[in-house]
Amino acid sequence: MACNVWEWCSDWYGEDYYKGSPRRDPQGPLSGEYRVLRGGCWYYDPGELRSSNRLSNRPINSLGHVGFRVVRDVR
Repeated sequence: MACNVWEWCSDWYGEDYYKGSPRRDPQGPLSGEYRVLRGGCWYYDPGELRSSNRLSNRPINSLGHVGFRVVRDVR
């Protein structure tokens, strides 16, 4: 599953957010125009596919190499 598509994250994107963010579980800015994308996708060079890769895109955009994961709590 890793690096099949760029993965949408719920965090808003802030260019300099990590300069002053909490070290543990940073949530991103409270609002913004762009959301965070993580990972990489199928057309990237294998050496560039890392879960720490970070891009941004407008949430209204639909692209064939961008997706999301559904998570279910089984408690």
